[in-house]
Amino acid sequence: MRPMRHLLFLLVLLSCPLVALAQSGSLDQSPTTIVKRYVTLDKKGARMDAMSFETLVPYIDWRDEPVWGRVVVISDVTVPEDYRQWEVVNKLEVVIPVTFQVLGAVYLETAAFVPEEMTEEVRFRVKAVRNKWRIMEPVIPPHVGLKRMIDLVREAELKETDAEKGRILAELGETLRKVAP
Repeated sequence: MRPMRHLLFLLVLLSCPLVALAQSGSLDQSPTTIVKRYVTLDKKGARMDAMSFETLVPYIDWRDEPVWGRVVVISDVTVPEDYRQWEVVNKLEVVIPVTFQVLGAVYLETAAFVPEEMTEEVRFRVKAVRNKWRIMEPVIPPHVGLKRMIDLVREAELKETDAEKGRILAELGETLRKVAP
């Protein structure tokens, strides 16, 4: 009975790397899996600080995030599963159209929200790189969900030591709370 347990344990242990590989962009999965993970993390604000940006590295083919002057505030994002909606370049490269429901943008320099409700389509080019799907382009400004943006502004307001900047952040937070998704 004991050798059977060891064998079972060994089989479970050996299968773990396969699960990890499947979770990190394996070509066995649809390329939409990578795009969905990326836009979901972006919606949660993962690109808003250097530490959380590291969570996006398994999904992208660039290493540096540009400094953005604005953050796009969204209510929803849709990634099509149906390959007929993609542009199939070849077996190892596709372009997937992602639709964002945009509410407006927060401009970081002035801490101002400019409402601009629209539907934005961004075409993500996904390619096989070292046997894993990776987003090659485009590198777009952060697209953060409204609730998360409100939380980020509140957090910045609480950390701010300058009273005037704190007031401006409080006003921005109040403006964002009034936005209807």
